[in-house]
Amino acid sequence: QVQLVESGGGSVQAGESLRLSCAASGYTYNNDRMGWFRQAPGKEREGVASISTFDFSTYYTDSVKGRFTISRDNSKKTVYLQMNSLKPEDTAMYYCAAGWLGGRWSRSDVYNYWGQGTQVTVSS
Repeated sequence: QVQLVESGGGSVQAGESLRLSCAASGYTYNNDRMGWFRQAPGKEREGVASISTFDFSTYYTDSVKGRFTISRDNSKKTVYLQMNSLKPEDTAMYYCAAGWLGGRWSRSDVYNYWGQGTQVTVSS
């Protein structure tokens, strides 16, 4: 059974940092692309960042470039999202995705597996 377990969310002030973790189990982790998505109330789910577990290729949405960093530890089957200089507009539920089917990394319909989400709230 595939499981993606996110952790690390919380409530912070603008300018502070958080690190999210996504631990994967129950599927072939290697040669995959994993992603972080977020969804704010009343908005569509948005691709934030993605990383390949095979090579080092990463992608970011424009609004987080220079502030967020995605990384992975294959020995732990874990993907991280380091979020610095957080802004109130980063407030959302953050989801980990895996089981990439191919296609544009930022589309939510190209991932087979999803975590339960972790809330990030940034106050001004």
